[in-house]
Amino acid sequence: MTIHKSNISRRQALTAIGGASISVAALGANAQSSVVEPRSTITEPRRDFRPGIDPNVYFWDPDIIGEDDRFWGLVQPNAPIERLWTGALWAEGPAWNSVGKFLIWSDIPNNRQMRWLDDDGHVSEFRAPSNNSNGNSFDYQGRQLSCEHLTRRVVRYELDGSVTILADRFDGKRLNSPNDIVAHPDGSYWFTDPPYGGQLYEGAPDAPGGPSNAAGLLNPRLGQPPEIGSFQRELPTATYRIAPDGAVTQVASEEEAPDPNGLCFSPDFSTLYVASTGKGPGDTGPGGEGSVFAFDVAEDGTTSNPRLYTDCMIDEVKCGPDGVRCDVAGNVWISSNAGRNVGYSGVTVWSPEGALLGRIRIPEICGNICFGGPKRNRLFMAASQSIYSVYVGTQGAAPA
Repeated sequence: MTIHKSNISRRQALTAIGGASISVAALGANAQSSVVEPRSTITEPRRDFRPGIDPNVYFWDPDIIGEDDRFWGLVQPNAPIERLWTGALWAEGPAWNSVGKFLIWSDIPNNRQMRWLDDDGHVSEFRAPSNNSNGNSFDYQGRQLSCEHLTRRVVRYELDGSVTILADRFDGKRLNSPNDIVAHPDGSYWFTDPPYGGQLYEGAPDAPGGPSNAAGLLNPRLGQPPEIGSFQRELPTATYRIAPDGAVTQVASEEEAPDPNGLCFSPDFSTLYVASTGKGPGDTGPGGEGSVFAFDVAEDGTTSNPRLYTDCMIDEVKCGPDGVRCDVAGNVWISSNAGRNVGYSGVTVWSPEGALLGRIRIPEICGNICFGGPKRNRLFMAASQSIYSVYVGTQGAAPA
């Protein structure tokens, strides 16, 4: 059987869906030079992703695009992209629980976490309020880790139901708004701390006079618990490591990875990948340029050799990164926010060396991803208002 990858040029694609355009810079993605009308996909006829409809996808899903022949070994030819659920305001932080066989994710503006059950697809509210949680994951003991925008802290949900604050300060100063977190087998946790939660929609702005509320026009106490409203941004953006003894150290500075967002390790834990997205509320630093950086990781938890892994440019389109995950072969799967450049939002896939292998396009901006399912061969995509999934031909590096 011969597999043919898409030969549609970017110019042809843009012409087919309606001409030139202006860009959207959600979460700081760089501006684009072209504009198109919002569409479900660039396939014709328009695709319907709703569950329960008649089949409209056949062998090789048309929205799985190969850029390198190696990509076809990573995807499943007869598996369609599915929309499992919709109803969020901004879906983020998907994480797979292998014991319970369920997916959780954050609906940040609605201040809740949701859960999808693998056995029957049932979706329910998992935790509310969630303190506007963003990134979630599970550690090697099966405990849930969450980054909270509202309280500007990282927490762990213990197996007995109690909650432990893992970090809320660095050098005596309060964190900005922790974004994403991953566990290391040595018992440490690594997390990013950009400023995106310092706003009304996804958390709370600074107290009057703070960088995200410099004029003091916003009242951060409205609709919040009484302890909220006095925080002001005190730190630059950075990436941190929480040691097993609780000590917090900086592993990537703002200069090395500005406005860090998603992060993950290579399967052998020798490399740390950090998505550097773009300026957030009150951010006076350099701001990210929608790139992913890589760092060497030593056995003692220190990092070195910071370098650009990929600028996430495809066909002259910035596929702004957010969430990052590795598969067992070390390929890097990155969520894509291409604004109104329809057909480029979804997921991009890169080799360990940084070569583009392929991409998965979905009709919404993708914020974050994880591998899951009983065999860990199902890619889950938290995309704006919805959750999508597709079975792939590889497995995610654990834990998801």
